[in-house]
Amino acid sequence: MVTLAHRPLGQTGLSTAVLALGTVKLGRTTGVKYPKSFDLPDDEAATALLHAARNLGINLLDTAPAYGTSEARLGKLLRGQRHHWLLCTKVGESFDGTESSYDFSPEACRESVERSLTRLATDVLDIVLIHSNGEDRRILQEIGTLQALQALKSEGKVRAVGISHKSAQGARIALAQGADVIMATLNPSDVSDREVIAQADAQGCGVLIKKAFSSGHGSATDLNFVASHQGAHAIVVGTTSPDHLIENARQVESF
Repeated sequence: MVTLAHRPLGQTGLSTAVLALGTVKLGRTTGVKYPKSFDLPDDEAATALLHAARNLGINLLDTAPAYGTSEARLGKLLRGQRHHWLLCTKVGESFDGTESSYDFSPEACRESVERSLTRLATDVLDIVLIHSNGEDRRILQEIGTLQALQALKSEGKVRAVGISHKSAQGARIALAQGADVIMATLNPSDVSDREVIAQADAQGCGVLIKKAFSSGHGSATDLNFVASHQGAHAIVVGTTSPDHLIENARQVESF
């Protein structure tokens, strides 16, 4: 049985396995960029998935208000085992069951964090990222969203803050503003964030990787390509299948 070792997530003080579990498929089936449709797993199947993840050494769960009912389901499913997990959620995008809406104002970010704390049934969120809609520069330089998250961190409601960016420029601005974590895109078809991943690592910023499978269009072997990059601290993979998760863990066990 594979058991993934944990390693530091930059200088956040948090440690994570090289794989993290993305949970959009626990809460949302529409408006997602996967090649095949899927059904939401029931609580029994979701519990089995989380159990498999924990047995593999996976300890970081990635969620967001934009992931439909994902946060609320995790809050219920993780009852009594919160201490085993790192919870990463986001602000800026919300989903009403039909479409997304965006609000990156400091007030909206604070309200979003408070809702996430309630939904996830916890008194502190390990990581909160800006869920960018592509306007990275405006969000960071004109609205002050990251500063709002840093204020929440200073209040003890969040342990680490940053951005899930859409541009390397956005990541660099966030790094200059003291982000603790960035979520970058990296896969064999898209290496546009490669340099900023290395920069983040050099600055002690944690790096989570999204779209390692090109939103479901890649293969498990793509994980080796991603994991081989210095600074790719944790790769977020979304699945509802324990078997797929085990296969992914075997691919990156050596890293």
